[in-house]
Amino acid sequence: MIDNKALLFINFINKYVDLNEIEEKQILEKAKIRKYLKGQYVVQQGDICKHSGFVISGCTRTFYVDDNGEEHIVMFSIENWWASEIGSFVSQKPSDYNVQCIENTELIQLSFEDQELLFRDIPKLERFFRLILEQAFVASQKRIVSSFSLSAKEQYIQFTKQYPEIEKRIPQYMVASYLGISKEFLSKIKNELKM
Repeated sequence: MIDNKALLFINFINKYVDLNEIEEKQILEKAKIRKYLKGQYVVQQGDICKHSGFVISGCTRTFYVDDNGEEHIVMFSIENWWASEIGSFVSQKPSDYNVQCIENTELIQLSFEDQELLFRDIPKLERFFRLILEQAFVASQKRIVSSFSLSAKEQYIQFTKQYPEIEKRIPQYMVASYLGISKEFLSKIKNELKM
């Protein structure tokens, strides 16, 4: 049985597709709420991501560690976003990324097997996930273009406008990592913007 927090998940799905009560019940029977502590990993690089995760509360970061031990953040996830390593989840192969909680975090999770069963039984749920993935793909393309066409200062300004809540909740060294710059350079940019 799942508590009322799962209704946030159902309401989110219903923004994209119209579920009937039977379909909602089927999803709720498969969904599990999992609590993670700050610093805990949802999935680690090299492990297989066995669950998709919808953030009820908290914040996560998705990052990889290069051969030199440097962390590179590719994504943050807050309430009403997804926090899982989609490449590993859909392929059921080892993850290239870590998903770590920046705050105490609650996720609604569906196992790979349960999600596949739900896709079979509720075709519109597959449509929902396709729409979400399309949005994520478009956002990823925009981020790539921004990284090539905007200065670090312009990227930071864009980040603060696009994700003001995230910027307030995460350490500045993580913002710098996401932007692909040093924390010292980010500090310099912030000082310039204060002038």
